[in-house]
Amino acid sequence: MPSVAPHALRIPASAIRRIYDLAQGIDDVVFLNVGEPDLPVAPHVLAAGARAWEQDVTNYTPNGGIAPLRTAIAAKLRRDNGLDVTPDQVWVTAGGMQALHQAMSLTLDAGDEVLVPDPGYVNFAMTARHVGAVPVPYRLDPARGFRPDLASLRAAITPRTRVLLVNSPSNPLGTVYEAEVLRQLLDVAAEHDLWVISDEVYEQFTYGTPHVSTASLDTDGRVLSVFSFSKTYALTGARVGWLVAPPQWDALLRTAQEATVSCVNAPAQFAALAALEGDQQVVTDAREHYRGNLEAACDLLSRKGIRFQRPAGAFYLWIEVAHASGGDVSTWCERFLVKHKVAVAPGSAFGSQGEGWIRVSLAGTRDDVVTGLSRLPDRS
Repeated sequence: MPSVAPHALRIPASAIRRIYDLAQGIDDVVFLNVGEPDLPVAPHVLAAGARAWEQDVTNYTPNGGIAPLRTAIAAKLRRDNGLDVTPDQVWVTAGGMQALHQAMSLTLDAGDEVLVPDPGYVNFAMTARHVGAVPVPYRLDPARGFRPDLASLRAAITPRTRVLLVNSPSNPLGTVYEAEVLRQLLDVAAEHDLWVISDEVYEQFTYGTPHVSTASLDTDGRVLSVFSFSKTYALTGARVGWLVAPPQWDALLRTAQEATVSCVNAPAQFAALAALEGDQQVVTDAREHYRGNLEAACDLLSRKGIRFQRPAGAFYLWIEVAHASGGDVSTWCERFLVKHKVAVAPGSAFGSQGEGWIRVSLAGTRDDVVTGLSRLPDRS
């Protein structure tokens, strides 16, 4: 029998999904491990998608997406993100994950290295391996509020390094980088002539620290920006995101998109357009819901004496459980699931610096958040 491509065997499994799968055989589990908004989609968004289906709007669209959606996204980026881009630079993708995959596949060759944050979203390393590249972690320093350690970052750069990946607001940490931090990262990228992939999926959810788009500070066109409708509008299953690329990449992306998904399904694009152009109160309400969950969670953990990183963005809480996990937080999470019926994501899934920590999603109901966290062991 022929063998599977070696690089495919190097794609790491998701420890977050492992906990999710283990939980399927257990009754009455409180799910705090997956970033799934527990909020209804706005009626006008559902109606737009349903209308497209009912009117048989099911043909191919242009590779980059329907023109009204690309135009609306470009207008949004100018208004909210300080990015002066044309619709031709906006490529509608099958969620933020396909945007990330496109960005990596077009900047990394087999054996090239991409610098990924540690702790950082597990799919960063998975996607790098999927395109045959090598993910190289750079440390986010707890003593600096989980900002990048620039000395560690520079030390990780080799002649094979091609890309620096930046994530703000951060999954799993909830850190939001100020403009000065982003400028420092861009300076490092310029020194070593690296592409920068900026994951800004959680841009709409910040609490007191404004979101800054990395590309708004870019002076030489090295930043590719990844965005998504999934978290902002609770459209995780619709699979619509977008990639913002340099202006000269139009022909390149047209070919790449055709070779992967051809185009995103048309009804989902019309639903996304309605989400972007409609009343944004749903986004404000979601932000306040997550803020309320955050306050309740922080209050509970403080009373239990448990250390945590207070997030400035996204909807996750990074919690230290080293006092209970015994140096193997992944195994501890499995035992905690079985014994206490609470699913949380092991911090080690996000990199070696996550050992002894867990990530908890605050996107569910207030009752689930409080109930699940109340079962964590107190710190004696």
